Amino acid sequence: MPNTSSRLHVVDALRGFAILSIMLLHNIEHFDFYYSPETLPGWMKILDKGVWDTLFFLFGGKSYAIFALLFGLTFWIQSTHQERKGRDFRGRFAWRLALLLLFGLLNSTFYQGDILMLYAVLGFSLLPVARLGNRAVFAVALVLLLQPFHWVQVIEGLREPGMKMVDPLSWAYFGKTNEYLSGGSVLNTWFGNLTTGRTAVILWSWENCRVLQTCALFMLGLLAGRLGLFAAGAAQLRLWRRVLVGSAIGFAALYPSVALLPRWIPSEAIRRPLTSIGSSWSNLAFMLVLVSGFVLLYQTRLLHGILEKLAPIGRMSLSNYIGQSLVGTTLYYGYGLGLYQYTGATYCLLIGAGLAAAQLMLSRWWLRHHPQGPLESLWHYATWLRSGQEKAAARPEPVAAA
Repeated sequence: MPNTSSRLHVVDALRGFAILSIMLLHNIEHFDFYYSPETLPGWMKILDKGVWDTLFFLFGGKSYAIFALLFGLTFWIQSTHQERKGRDFRGRFAWRLALLLLFGLLNSTFYQGDILMLYAVLGFSLLPVARLGNRAVFAVALVLLLQPFHWVQVIEGLREPGMKMVDPLSWAYFGKTNEYLSGGSVLNTWFGNLTTGRTAVILWSWENCRVLQTCALFMLGLLAGRLGLFAAGAAQLRLWRRVLVGSAIGFAALYPSVALLPRWIPSEAIRRPLTSIGSSWSNLAFMLVLVSGFVLLYQTRLLHGILEKLAPIGRMSLSNYIGQSLVGTTLYYGYGLGLYQYTGATYCLLIGAGLAAAQLMLSRWWLRHHPQGPLESLWHYATWLRSGQEKAAARPEPVAAA
């Protein structure tokens, strides 16, 4: 990979793409407040279903996976930069994760589906593998992607296929969230998000294989940095073409297989964990389709200029992620405008597109006057507190060879 002081704009643009797609998904979900207005006409409900199914097919479980992959890549860039100065970044990275946990706590107050707290905790999985060789890191990531704990459940189901299954634990907690999300008390909403909502999201993440998959993606991002996969070059483009073809074939096999599991396997004790495993693999395959397709299109003359415009949002990903939670929950929740009562997926998609455009314009304006986003600057300052580097502004870095 080129000198780590060179900024990889394709990574910023890809992160911006992930942030925007997350914005659209959050909006059609009413930011985890699942409610379908009964007053909408029949044709609108049909259109809403089409919008919902399409967006979740494209981005559900994939946008966060892109985010996780780039999280690991960022760790490698920062770690390598410090190593070249003779410093071990691991201790500072642990402190950086503790700060991220605080950002996540703030965001979780408004939006129970926050991922920052999860990333802050799971990010510690990078520390024990940071000095391992590439093959060892890949082996650990592969074991995690195989979802060993869910395979234990499959084996238990094979031993007792008629075992009566109870509902996932997360359902009980999610069932309680509408009680406070629809209310007019902001304090009740904040307290509910930090207690009931947080518990529901943590349980759901485990039940749907997100925990181990996220750790694995952090490690794959680390490997992507070591191998220079996001640098520009003929060899990298050839590799991304192979990834695109291979992941497309994998997704074409996995996606219908998961959908057909109810026909093939009558036992719920076996089918439920297999569905979680298969869905996690299917999402991973499609995420690689999106990433490889994005990187390849970024290098074309036709789309490079368009995709590059997403880079400012990616450079301010923390500020934009938390910002969309603050604005979105105020729009939809009961303590705010309560738009959940009137908007289906189609209207929410339009609102989300408008908010995305506003974030893009705000990000471009901010970065013309500041080297980083506001929360990024705070995170940078606090990361290097008492190191002598906290006052050093993170200047925009030159574009890597592209």
